[in-house]
Amino acid sequence: MPGREPEPPLLQVLKGQPTPEELAALVAVVAGRRAAEGDEPTVVHRSDWTARERSVRGAHHVGRGGWRASALPR
Repeated sequence: MPGREPEPPLLQVLKGQPTPEELAALVAVVAGRRAAEGDEPTVVHRSDWTARERSVRGAHHVGRGGWRASALPR
């Protein structure tokens, strides 16, 4: 289309002389990965150590060992 800039290349060989078969295999793998990424949302698993809920102070435990129990993970 006129006035439209060309897209940058998907891959660029910086070193070596790959065969056409090697390039075709690489393009197939990269294209497959890009297609698969768009289908499902990415799930990010966060560690419990970074959870914001940990910074909210809970109720104090009354009784023997209450101070110790307040510092233990819930």
